[in-house]
Amino acid sequence: MNQIIPKITVFTPSYNRAYCLSQVYESLLRQTCKDFIWLIIDDGSSDGTKELVASWINENKITIQYVFQLNQGMHGAYNTAYETIQTELNVCIDSDDYLTDNCIEKIILFWEKYGSNKYAGIVGLDATKDGKVLGKEMPKNRKSATLEDLYYKYKINGDKKLVYRTEIVKKYPKYPIFEGESFVPLGSLYLQIDKDYELLCLNEVLCIVEYLEDGSSLNIFKQYVRHPKGFRYARLIEMQFSNYFKIRWKAAIHYVSCNLFLKQYNFFKNNPYFINTFFAIPFGILLNLYIKYRNKN
Repeated sequence: MNQIIPKITVFTPSYNRAYCLSQVYESLLRQTCKDFIWLIIDDGSSDGTKELVASWINENKITIQYVFQLNQGMHGAYNTAYETIQTELNVCIDSDDYLTDNCIEKIILFWEKYGSNKYAGIVGLDATKDGKVLGKEMPKNRKSATLEDLYYKYKINGDKKLVYRTEIVKKYPKYPIFEGESFVPLGSLYLQIDKDYELLCLNEVLCIVEYLEDGSSLNIFKQYVRHPKGFRYARLIEMQFSNYFKIRWKAAIHYVSCNLFLKQYNFFKNNPYFINTFFAIPFGILLNLYIKYRNKN
């Protein structure tokens, strides 16, 4: 007998987050629809995460997959998740966040009603614990849009919850792994998908978020200095794929700054975007100095 595969995988990258991972688990237990797999990518934890997850697997209340890997950073955990997932849909819930009680039900019902091969997936809303939506809601009259257009054409700011079709994310290049670094901005993949597909807009809160002190969102300047190759890669992707001159121009400035952190002063090597980069050089130098100043303070 063939085993029925659930509709969606909820995947959670986790690195030494045993102290907060239980809130994701508890929110999954509260789901009004149990048609999901919870995939935990343990990115080299040494804090008892493995034993904690094993205890939940033994409880047998929900379907859990556990994958351990040597530390590669968030983007490396995403790579492993996308390699592992077999369900039609997938959504990432970070270890310091949790789902609304009817998140899975909302996603599945919405996708069954409106989803098709035409779309890459769904974009929904994130909110804080007090119920405040992060940023703006999406335009009421928009059935679908690219993620980039939502932010830069429709001016919808704030983090959003992304639900992708698994066969779509598997089509695109993996995030690169750079020796000595463990961070590549995740948006570099989403921008490539945007060139070929739109996302269905779901104006419903799917996830409750909390930015912890050890999270990447609150350490972006430190991340920039620690992972210049990862950021440089993302800037090249933006210069190549963005539909907006403002984004390509800012990317060129950041590209110059990243090269300065790497002490690589040939800004045009392996970079076909000569004109943008040339005029961005003085601004990139200033940005580099500013980031160094921010990290000192």
